[in-house]
Amino acid sequence: MRPFLLEGGSVSQMPVAEGKSVQQTVELLTRKLEMLGAEKQGTFCVDCETYHTAASTLGSQGQAGKLMYVMHNSEYPLSCFALFENGPCLVADTNFDVLMVKLKGFFQSAKASKIETRGTRYQYCDFLVKVEYGPCVVASDCWSLLLEFLQSFLGSHTPGAPTVFGNRHDAVYSPADTMVQYMELFNKIRKQQQVPVAGIR
Repeated sequence: MRPFLLEGGSVSQMPVAEGKSVQQTVELLTRKLEMLGAEKQGTFCVDCETYHTAASTLGSQGQAGKLMYVMHNSEYPLSCFALFENGPCLVADTNFDVLMVKLKGFFQSAKASKIETRGTRYQYCDFLVKVEYGPCVVASDCWSLLLEFLQSFLGSHTPGAPTVFGNRHDAVYSPADTMVQYMELFNKIRKQQQVPVAGIR
């Protein structure tokens, strides 16, 4: 399965076409985009590393450890995103990674927990594919337009509205909303691949 990004709206997963490899599926998708008139605009990369609360900070009451996801997005090269399990998203500068090294007594990197997605960016009119609809900052205002655009090349694999929208219908869409969706997608992929993450519940 290959992640597919509708940035500025929805992050979802593109299933592998029946009887095709991942690479063949990607080629089919990029051909459809190019037939629409989309042009290559470089590459993108999003990565995520999972940290868990260090055992020494949990105490003796049998508290469950909390997870924190430290993420980077090439669309925001000077930022680092820290998403706390069931909590807020902290947007910091890239030096946050250095801080995580100093916080190793509180948060420890989970083994085999690094995951990333990368690929080619396409521009089609006002859309950035990985897909972003640039002119609108309130995602719910342009969701029907994004949905129609996605249906033109994803067909039945078109995603529903992202959970991050929740009850924030009139809220301005931010990079943190994209990173929350990536975190959810990466966790879904980890579960599908059943990658063991040491030290996590």
